Amino acid sequence: MTVGLFIPCYIDQFYPNAAIATLNLLKKLGVDVVYPTKQTCCGQPMANSGFEHLTQGCNNLFIENFAEFDYIVSPSGSCVLHLKDHLNAKSSDNEAQAKSIRKKIYELTEFLTDVLKVDKLTASFPHKVGMHQSCHGQRGLMLAQMTELVAPAYSKPMHLLNMVQGLEIITLNRPDECCGFGGTFCVAEEAVSAKMGKDRVADHVHNGAEYITAADMSCLMHMEGILRRQKSNVKVIHIAEILNAQEF
Repeated sequence: MTVGLFIPCYIDQFYPNAAIATLNLLKKLGVDVVYPTKQTCCGQPMANSGFEHLTQGCNNLFIENFAEFDYIVSPSGSCVLHLKDHLNAKSSDNEAQAKSIRKKIYELTEFLTDVLKVDKLTASFPHKVGMHQSCHGQRGLMLAQMTELVAPAYSKPMHLLNMVQGLEIITLNRPDECCGFGGTFCVAEEAVSAKMGKDRVADHVHNGAEYITAADMSCLMHMEGILRRQKSNVKVIHIAEILNAQEF
């Protein structure tokens, strides 16, 4: 298979190590990966702010860059969910391509578990790690079961983390609580967003996490800002960096 690697703009600008880890991990697992160099933002910030009608340029460019791949993979659940739900073509001639993309784009951990069906990793990361289940991934992409439901528990990110040598997953008091980021919500409702983030960070810190990880770097970015202001030693790290780590 040939996979088109979609790297969201904020990861490209602020967290390139997450992008590099994603690329290296996929290559390590035998995937032929191509990075379209003309890719830009998927349009999610505009859509979340009520201006989806202004995202057509982003949609057209995304279709142009990614229509021909067998799969499209991204280390960002929120961007993937946006594209799955909202990608559309300006021209009816290209709508078939848009529909195809909506069906074949995957968040990284979803791709590893559902498509590649990974059952073994060579990674090593001997640290105490708290797993943050981001809302877009959990409630939109169904990467993990919601704890309020009386249903069998599962978590695709946790399934992969359990394959990492030396890693200790800490138990949180509220395992699927929102961090408060919410994209433009953290701008429109700054005080509420900050309080939610402080509560989410406190749960990880209280239970002994050395690192907080997630499948969404945007959530980690929000919590990292809070940790830095608190002068905490706890660090954030994208799950791709852990799954590709070789710390012995």
